[in-house]
Amino acid sequence: MLTVEGLTKRFGGFIALGGVSFEVREGEILGLIGPNGSGKTTAFNCISGALTPTAGTITFRGEDITRLTPDAVCHRGIARTFQIPRPFRKLPILENVAVAAHYGAARPTTEAEARQHAREVLTLVGLPTDPHASPALLGAGGLKKLELARALATHPRLLLADESLGGLDLAEMASAADMLRRVRGELGVTIVWVEHIMATLMRVVDRVVVLDHGEKIAEGKPLEVAEDPKVVEAYLGEKIVLA
Repeated sequence: MLTVEGLTKRFGGFIALGGVSFEVREGEILGLIGPNGSGKTTAFNCISGALTPTAGTITFRGEDITRLTPDAVCHRGIARTFQIPRPFRKLPILENVAVAAHYGAARPTTEAEARQHAREVLTLVGLPTDPHASPALLGAGGLKKLELARALATHPRLLLADESLGGLDLAEMASAADMLRRVRGELGVTIVWVEHIMATLMRVVDRVVVLDHGEKIAEGKPLEVAEDPKVVEAYLGEKIVLA
């Protein structure tokens, strides 16, 4: 579905990504992991159009999207969430999602259609569809769900999920991980998941790509990656026991 080849991003003399290549297969959940500063979010920014790569190509469903703008990438079927949710605080929850449904859809969408789709997505993620419910009512877990709902409202084929578990307690983490499984299972959305909570991520993903200092150092199934000495040394610190 997605092919990243030789992805490079420089900021002056700093190389955030240095020739990274990987593929995302349709229908899978791919984990993208690595220490802080390893280039994970930069990769998401390049794929989603927020940053233009210095070199390399990004191909989505056979089309070169390397230099497309974020709205064009979204209309092709790629949506993303952000580490820090930033909803429209003055808009109700429903309107937050309806805005995404209206402007993120590849085809023209009426306001009524956008609101109806927003209600469907909010029901899926477990948030209120009351037209007056405010984002101010939501805690950390609820704001993460709202971030996910806004992304899903654009009808994506591929979801880039950036640290969906950050700031959540154990119960909220389990709920968020289950939600990503449901998004894949019920909506047929392929997912690339950046996350630091390894014990949870490794039990959910099908494959893992590991970055360190802007370079790919490992790729494979969770068990293989968890036992890779380079990954243990650079990031994990110790081997993760997967049940």
